[in-house]
Amino acid sequence: MVSLRRSGLAVTAALAFVSLLPFAVSGEAADYHYDTAYNVSLGILPIARLTFRTEVKDDRYEISGRFRSSGLVDVVREVSADSSVSGIFAGNRFQPERYRLDYKSGNKKSRYTITYADGAAVETTVEPPPKPRPKSWVPVTDADLKSVLDPIGALLIPGDADVCSRTLPIYDGESRMDLVLSPGGTAPFTAGKASGDAVVCSVRYVPIAGYKKGRKDIEYLKSVTGMEIWFAKTATLKLYAPVYAKIPTRYGTVHVSAEAFDG
Repeated sequence: MVSLRRSGLAVTAALAFVSLLPFAVSGEAADYHYDTAYNVSLGILPIARLTFRTEVKDDRYEISGRFRSSGLVDVVREVSADSSVSGIFAGNRFQPERYRLDYKSGNKKSRYTITYADGAAVETTVEPPPKPRPKSWVPVTDADLKSVLDPIGALLIPGDADVCSRTLPIYDGESRMDLVLSPGGTAPFTAGKASGDAVVCSVRYVPIAGYKKGRKDIEYLKSVTGMEIWFAKTATLKLYAPVYAKIPTRYGTVHVSAEAFDG
């Protein structure tokens, strides 16, 4: 089955899809919260469900997400994750201050906590501490952690931006990766009551650090083609957010689809 934490794109493919949230804020910096859910499938087989909540209060925000495996995945190993990010919301941009991920696979539990300052990851705590790394491990350096994005807010793109002409530098507490986006045209989408044309971005995965050289999942993702993220503009905050993603894996294609969208 698909390794949703160790595949390298794991957090981005699953937990970072909190950025699918249909954001809305009423009034000027008014208090607001929103709950929603998403489906994750391997081919036509449902493998997980995600539920999320966004809360905005004045110039502060917190986004939390819950991931729970289902169906055939649970037969092999139950996987769950709870993630959150908090920080400052200003100028339609999310500036993270603290990110946390609690991950469970079978009986194994891990917690990753990242503190941000001025766009850089300045402190990382991993519980329990990782085992000694092999010689083939590519370590994360201080230089790798400058100007990085948190896994939850990485896919929220300002509405005046060229969506697909960018590189997303992501750090999840262990791995530092780039998602290189390039234009892929447009495609019609439907998510709940929302529908329209989405901007399609082709995605290339580039591991930077925090991974084992030669790992099969990493090597596959480096060379795979056909990875896509579809973006549509939200009606209220005028941000581009994903409505669909297609992630080829060694076990089949994973699809992440929004059940509702603020379109």
